[in-house]
Amino acid sequence: MYVSAFETSACGIQWMRFEPDSPVHALIQSVPHIAFEVDDLQAAIEGKEILTPPNSPSEGVTVAMILDSGAPVELLEFRRGLSSGPRR
Repeated sequence: MYVSAFETSACGIQWMRFEPDSPVHALIQSVPHIAFEVDDLQAAIEGKEILTPPNSPSEGVTVAMILDSGAPVELLEFRRGLSSGPRR
């Protein structure tokens, strides 16, 4: 998977591209998604169909992808107050 940083996009868009044999769920590869910040990721995904289980792609953030009305939705929880520098 290849990901462009949303910070470099004038519109704040993060572009994702996938290798043909990518293990990422097919729906995530083929349907654009929107992301929402949540206060409690575990509570937000409770009872939802999970496409990608909670994981931490970088320090201070935990993400999961769910299915909502047939579309993938990314949910992000940020841990505040980390001493590793500013959040980007």
